[in-house]
Amino acid sequence: MDTNFYEQVYEVVRLIPKGRVTSYGAIAKSLGAAKSSRMVGHAMSYAGTAHPYVPAHRVVNSSGLLTGKFHFSPPELMEELLAKEDIKVKNDKVVDFKKVFWNPLDELSVD
Repeated sequence: MDTNFYEQVYEVVRLIPKGRVTSYGAIAKSLGAAKSSRMVGHAMSYAGTAHPYVPAHRVVNSSGLLTGKFHFSPPELMEELLAKEDIKVKNDKVVDFKKVFWNPLDELSVD
């Protein structure tokens, strides 16, 4: 387990504004590891043990699907947490995904 990479992932996830979502791939790109979206997903499977808190429910796949929901207990919790932030989900997919998508590269770009 690459704890340093995981911590970097968690730092990015903690920046996602309430009411927005991002994707595994966008996080990987923001860390300069564009081909590592699966590793980001793996890191997210351990997010529940990270301190401070990591809002893992805000990370979905590139289509807006709640592919990480099985790491929540119960799995419906991911959708419930998104709903509390006014993010609508239908059939395990974020509604208006492009509208609520947050790109970490926009936030982390250095002049």
